[in-house]
Amino acid sequence: MSNPSNSQHVKVVTADPSAIGLFGLAMVTLVASTQKLEWTTGLSYVIPWAIFLGAFAQLFAAVQDAKHGNHFGTTAFGAYGFFWLGVAMTWMIKMGAFGEALASQIDGNQLGAAFVGYLIFTLFMTIGAMETNKVLFAIFVLIDFLFIGLSLSTLGIAEEFTHNIAAVSELLIALLSFYGCGANVLNNHFGRVFLPVGKPFGIFKK
Repeated sequence: MSNPSNSQHVKVVTADPSAIGLFGLAMVTLVASTQKLEWTTGLSYVIPWAIFLGAFAQLFAAVQDAKHGNHFGTTAFGAYGFFWLGVAMTWMIKMGAFGEALASQIDGNQLGAAFVGYLIFTLFMTIGAMETNKVLFAIFVLIDFLFIGLSLSTLGIAEEFTHNIAAVSELLIALLSFYGCGANVLNNHFGRVFLPVGKPFGIFKK
């Protein structure tokens, strides 16, 4: 008579990656907003932050959220991480990093269409964010305004006004994301609510 085989289940515990994802978002939007607000000039020094913080930090958070089974976090961090890679490349094309042939064939309406696509994505993600916490929900609302501003200004609609909407929204995203990052780190570190983020609205999920 053979002995039944013993099976063991190993649970791998990983840290909440939201803090590093929010930090990446905070850093890139802070640096990028200074250029939109004309506090700084040029894009050369925005590109590294777009790639390493806006893109890589959020993509790392997306991969880690996938290990947690967090569908919303994986989708959000992944989509916005790839967004910043795309934006960094559009800036590099515009600046001639890939040659004059590409730079000479730019059609801004194509970038405007991409911003519209991300606006659509962000609108339904904002609904999902209502069941996370109020700080994250507020960040998504501001991202909505950012993409409204980017879409309209890039397509040449009320260009100065909509550009300013995008600039101010981006700066506010940075400030709220820093708060959200700090709250995530300190609340988890101390094991209690050190910085409040607000409860979910409780409308769509019981």
